Amino acid sequence: MPAISIGNFDGVHLGHQALVARAGAGMTAVTFDPTPNEVLGLPVPARIMGPRRRDHFLRAAGAADVLTLATDRSTLGLAPEEFLRWLRDRVPFRRIVEGPDFRFGHRRSGDVTTLQELGPKLGFTVEVVPEVEASLHSGHVVAARSTTVRWMIQHGRVADAERLLGRPHELVGTVEQGDQRGRTIGFPTANLACDGCLLPADGVYAATAHLDDGRAFVAAVSVGIKPTFTGARRTVEAHLIGFDGVIGEYGWSMRLELRRWVRDQVRFTKVDDLIRQIGADTARCREELHA
Repeated sequence: MPAISIGNFDGVHLGHQALVARAGAGMTAVTFDPTPNEVLGLPVPARIMGPRRRDHFLRAAGAADVLTLATDRSTLGLAPEEFLRWLRDRVPFRRIVEGPDFRFGHRRSGDVTTLQELGPKLGFTVEVVPEVEASLHSGHVVAARSTTVRWMIQHGRVADAERLLGRPHELVGTVEQGDQRGRTIGFPTANLACDGCLLPADGVYAATAHLDDGRAFVAAVSVGIKPTFTGARRTVEAHLIGFDGVIGEYGWSMRLELRRWVRDQVRFTKVDDLIRQIGADTARCREELHA
C-alpha cells in the first residue's frame, strides 16, 4: 500500500522533495487547513506560497495525491495514537515517511520515535529521511527548512532561497491597473497582484517573467512602496525586457521567477535620475540572467 507523509510542506523545498521521493510512486502528501497555529491562536508565519502552488509542486515532485484535512481543536487534542487511528479512517497507509524533527498529536507530544513504537501495533512501517543540506553562495551549508527559506526571501536573498527550494521563488498573480507612470518615463511595467505569495524585501530583482501563452522574458522587478513618488502601498512592478505587447491591458496572469537581488529601493530627487537608474537596472538584469 502506498505511503503517506504528513506536514505543512510550505515551499516544497529540497527536504520536502526528498520525503516525496523516498515515499515513492502513489504516495499521498497529507496536510491541514487551517494550520494548527491558526486554530490555536498562535503566531502564524507568512506562507511561502499559497495552497494551489504548494499542491502543484508536491505533485511535480512525485506525489500522487495531496489530501488537505480540516483542522479543529478536537483534532489537535488527540493523543498520538488516537490521531493516527483518526488519520487511518481518512487515508489508508502502511508506511509513513517523515523527517527527523516531525511532531504530531496533542501538544506535539509525538515524534518519529513514537511513530516507530506505534507502527507494529497499528500496522505500518516508518522511514525517517535525514535533513537535506545545500550550499549557499557564501559557501555556508544549511539545512533546507521552511523557516530558513522564508528568512532568505524576506531578506532579499532570493538566489540562496533558490538553492534551498531547488527552483526560483515565484510570485504568481494577475496584472492589475497601476498608476501608469512607467509608460510615461519609457519603462512600462506590469503591476502584479500576487495570490498568496511571500514578497521579498523591498528592492529591485532580476527575474524571469512567464506569460500564459508560453513566452518568457527577462524582467526587472521592483518590490516596495515607490519612494520617489511617495507611495504608501507595497507593490510588485515588472518591466518585461523586449515585451512588445500592450501593458495597459489588465486581468492576464503572470508568473515571476525571482533570480537575483539587484539593489535596494532608493528615493530619487529627480525623475531623470530614476530613469537613468532603471536603464542601469535593466542592463544589470540582462547581465545577471545572461540574456
